Amino acid sequence: MSAAEPATAPLSLSEAVAKANAWPFEEARKIVKRVEATGQKEVLFETGYGPSGLPHIGTFGEVARTTMVRHAFRILTEDKIKTRLLAFSDDMDGLRKVPDNIPNKELVAAYLGKPLTQVPDPFGTHSSFGAHNNARLRAFLDSFGFEYEFASSTEYYTSGRFDSALLHMLRHLDEVMAIMLPTFREERAATYSPFLPIHPRTGIVMQVPLEKTDPQAGTIVWRDPDTGEVFETPVTGGHCKLQWKPDWAMRWYALGVDYEMAGKDLIDSVKLSGRIVQALGGKPPEGFNYELFLDEKGQKISKSKGNGLTIEEWLTYASPESLSLFMYQKPTAAKRLYFDVIPRTVDDYLSFLDAYPRQAIKEQLGNPVWHIHTGHPPEPETLTHGGQATAISFGMLLNLAAVANSEDSQVLWGFLRRYAPNVSPQNHPRLDQLVGYAVRYFRDFVRPAKTYREPDEVEVGALHNLLDMLAALPEGASAEEIQTALYDVARAIPRYQDFKAKGATEERPGVSNDWFSMLYAVLLGEARGPRFGSFVALYGIAETRALIEKALKGDLTREHALFLQGQ
Repeated sequence: MSAAEPATAPLSLSEAVAKANAWPFEEARKIVKRVEATGQKEVLFETGYGPSGLPHIGTFGEVARTTMVRHAFRILTEDKIKTRLLAFSDDMDGLRKVPDNIPNKELVAAYLGKPLTQVPDPFGTHSSFGAHNNARLRAFLDSFGFEYEFASSTEYYTSGRFDSALLHMLRHLDEVMAIMLPTFREERAATYSPFLPIHPRTGIVMQVPLEKTDPQAGTIVWRDPDTGEVFETPVTGGHCKLQWKPDWAMRWYALGVDYEMAGKDLIDSVKLSGRIVQALGGKPPEGFNYELFLDEKGQKISKSKGNGLTIEEWLTYASPESLSLFMYQKPTAAKRLYFDVIPRTVDDYLSFLDAYPRQAIKEQLGNPVWHIHTGHPPEPETLTHGGQATAISFGMLLNLAAVANSEDSQVLWGFLRRYAPNVSPQNHPRLDQLVGYAVRYFRDFVRPAKTYREPDEVEVGALHNLLDMLAALPEGASAEEIQTALYDVARAIPRYQDFKAKGATEERPGVSNDWFSMLYAVLLGEARGPRFGSFVALYGIAETRALIEKALKGDLTREHALFLQGQ
């Protein structure tokens, strides 16, 4: 920059927000545009939950993503418009089948077809199965610190809160039927009704055709298919509920929902429900369709198949914040949700957190941790070694556990304290959690999957050279000094010379990745690993030399073979 050029002033928060293009801001701008058109003073965000089962990782994802959009909206509007997040439970739905993962199945089986809030709790802790699962949902959301209001379909129907909207839909029944019937086969269309009366004697949610409707009286007439008896049922007061697509639309209309996202498998349902809202004279909410998760084979995850990762499993090996990052990144792209994504996601989160304090406000608003922590990310935890701050990665801890061959977190803490004597679980609580996650992940996934290999003749010579290099380094050498020496060893070996690398010359070639791939495979039993200089600095020069000597003797491959035999 020349002396005549003025320095560019840093953006203010409001200027940076106006230019922010992270997807929660893009979504929030759709709501801002909606509000500007209506002049409303409150915005309602909604997420849905089907309480026939326990909350799962998809439930977390929907609430987490909606919370990110809500926060972005609050920032865009400077909190001048009130926002609410409603977690709505469809607990008036009829129980279709007995879940496999509950006790007292016989007790529940006797109540098939009845609303979930009328089915006894097989766990014996709540007034109904629906109430039990609702309580689990609330505890689940509370454990992550989400700010929300809980809503029960049963309570909203029976209290009369939906009465006005239900009567309105009855008056517009022809328009609703005109939207729904073309989506069915002929047989289904002949018996379809958006209104499902609750049988006054059995309590079952009835799926029957309507014989007559009386919008003025607010009733429907239907016939019991088993007894032939005719009933006239009010659509109000909880005597009747709606099929789920009209129900979704009625809820949007009755509550004035402004934003709700849904999975890509519900694209057609969102469109149909939106058309019904418009037929009622309302406006569909804003939102987007997120992509579904895939298992390790690329197949769509199914709750019934159990082919994926549960939220409990993720939280066994990684933090809630890392799971939030997984939900934040590329929500409209299909992603594999399996155990092998955890280490990379954890380290991505730590990298974003480490970068945040050094970023300008524009970059901070695009940093996922800003959205994960609603604008207030915690300070990153680092270790100070040789006057330099170092962030410890999940991958580094996994490799420490591997070379130490230990599932004891105190063993890892021993390395950390030697590297940075002042560090402790008390002053680095997040690192302490990370250590715990790492030893569990190492025990269950890394150790059994390791594949050590014996070095070939060239590699044996290279490892001897590496032994000599490490012996020549001073005690307490920095990670950078070790990394530089690693490059010097490799440059002297033709196999690892890379003359196409950036800055490479005939006199000073670059170093190919084959050098580090060999070190990972022979010393760590892995295809990839952390920056090797940082690993040696943390593990210790003497310890690394001992590890190399074991590899040269074949001890690493023998020890791992014995471990596998003993599994």
